[in-house]
Amino acid sequence: MMSKQKETRYISIEKLETRATEEDNKLSISGYVVQFNKRSKVMWDFVEVVAKGAFRNSLKENVIKALWNHNHDYVLGSTKNSTLKLREDDYGLKFELDLPSNTWGKDCYESVSRGDVDGVSFGFFVREDEWEYIDDEDLYKRTLLEVDLFEISPTPFPAYEDSQASCRSFENFKTELEEKENKELRKRKLSLELDLI
Repeated sequence: MMSKQKETRYISIEKLETRATEEDNKLSISGYVVQFNKRSKVMWDFVEVVAKGAFRNSLKENVIKALWNHNHDYVLGSTKNSTLKLREDDYGLKFELDLPSNTWGKDCYESVSRGDVDGVSFGFFVREDEWEYIDDEDLYKRTLLEVDLFEISPTPFPAYEDSQASCRSFENFKTELEEKENKELRKRKLSLELDLI
């Protein structure tokens, strides 16, 4: 199932690191955007995980921006000029960000250094996902198999920022499942009727 809705996720990161080099006056931050196969908190009746390799094509094809708290007016870096470096490893999607020496770059560095900002969020479109029902937990699990990543953002708010698209995707999945079950039920009923003739 494919969603054309922009989705944004906040993932709580174990540790964001800051680095300052005095000789060239550079400030940078690094950490993980997301950890693979780690469950999100429960959203409605489902949890979400990102599969290893979900970002592979985006990293090859897209120019990805780093924004300060999703604000397009405050660009912190870009893969286009390598001020933002992204790579997948066995753990997750790792980033290194060389901050601009302007007001919001310095503000970002200071906020991360102090621990006021301790998370990273990412914006994406779904290319491929998979849903399954976990019976013993009575909830669904959505696995993001491939996403079209377009931005990451250091952000202070530990919440899913724009989860309406996920809700629509979940509702579409449930509708498709119900239609499939109804179709199977109609087939069985027709087969029984034919057997009686």
